[in-house]
Amino acid sequence: MNAFERDFFTDPEIVQDPAPYYAALRKLGPVVREPHHGVFMVSGIEEILAMFADLEVYSSIVAALGPFVPLPKPADGETLADVVANRRAEIPLSEMLVTLDPPMHGRHRALLNKLFTPNRLKENEEFMWTLADRLIDEFDDSGEIEFCSAYAGPFTLLVIADLLGVPREDHERFRGWLGRNVAGKAGGSKGKGSGDQVLANLYPYFTRYIEQRRTSPGDDVMSQLATAPFPDGETPEVMDVVRIAAIMFAAGQETTARLLGTGMRILAEQPALADELRADPDLIRSFIEECLRLESPIKGPFRLALRDTRLAGVDIPAGSILMAMNGAANRDPRVFADGDRFDAKRSNARRNIAFGHGEHFCPGASLARAEARISFERLLARLDDLQLVDPSALSYAPSFLIRGLNDLPLRFRRRS
Repeated sequence: MNAFERDFFTDPEIVQDPAPYYAALRKLGPVVREPHHGVFMVSGIEEILAMFADLEVYSSIVAALGPFVPLPKPADGETLADVVANRRAEIPLSEMLVTLDPPMHGRHRALLNKLFTPNRLKENEEFMWTLADRLIDEFDDSGEIEFCSAYAGPFTLLVIADLLGVPREDHERFRGWLGRNVAGKAGGSKGKGSGDQVLANLYPYFTRYIEQRRTSPGDDVMSQLATAPFPDGETPEVMDVVRIAAIMFAAGQETTARLLGTGMRILAEQPALADELRADPDLIRSFIEECLRLESPIKGPFRLALRDTRLAGVDIPAGSILMAMNGAANRDPRVFADGDRFDAKRSNARRNIAFGHGEHFCPGASLARAEARISFERLLARLDDLQLVDPSALSYAPSFLIRGLNDLPLRFRRRS
């Protein structure tokens, strides 16, 4: 494949299988400017980590949609850094957690961190075990399901609902409504993204929750989130808290559901591996890391160069968009031997950067890993003889940002 002839952001063949593009890109170097949108594609782990670490040069303002984010032109005497700092309201999606830069990012991230206390995560994990079996109960005698809608979607959705303290009476409402709207929205391969529409649908729900709990707080998680101050003691605006809750749903549900789909596809393709994990569930953790490495649910976030710089010997002019290609970097041969091969016992699989790194390392990484571990343990314990209904019909989300199956029809036998 000639990487320069193919448009990573719109090519349907790359959506279906990006591995040949990743390989062609790596041959050109760890930092290469693609010609279609002028994006610097960063495919080496070392180079991505260096970019993530340099918060003064690289802004996250374009993290979600990269070259498709319209940026205002600097006025006379105004730098690009001034535009990002002072004219953020003019930039689409600029108030999402993933697009914030320090110090604003740290203030908002501190609110989210209040959800991930050891006690809260323990309570949430107990809910996961119960939920996994409850969902499997709905289909274990059917012999055939579409896995993404029967299990992966509702499981990840309701886990986050529980973590956020959404009232149990609203869980089924969320399952029926949100589950039909999140999949495949972000980073459409036609060069557009509609993930902001999903967030807009969530805002009124969480606004009502937060306003109610600020007026009449209880001892639930939503009340704690609603009344939590910024680190400096200032009370956040209601919408600041709403955005935190909404991004947890729109981002956390989508990516973990894709991870579960990837894992089940691999288990159906490799029955001997399924038997091995079933016999020794301790191996599931390593299996999950290899799934994350080989099929990162996020293909990669973007950064904006605020001033002229160099990365891996390549000149990066101010105003350039760079893409941290997690999916390619997780196959970097300098780190992962035979990186295109799935190896459930790979000793360094956890060096993957599927959850990012540094300031913007995914705050829900431990949650996603727990969801996957519990899901695979219960699914393998209760289902046997996993088979793909039609391997040739599998298709992937039409997105330059999300990597995962649209659906996963499976046949199976219930274990006695």
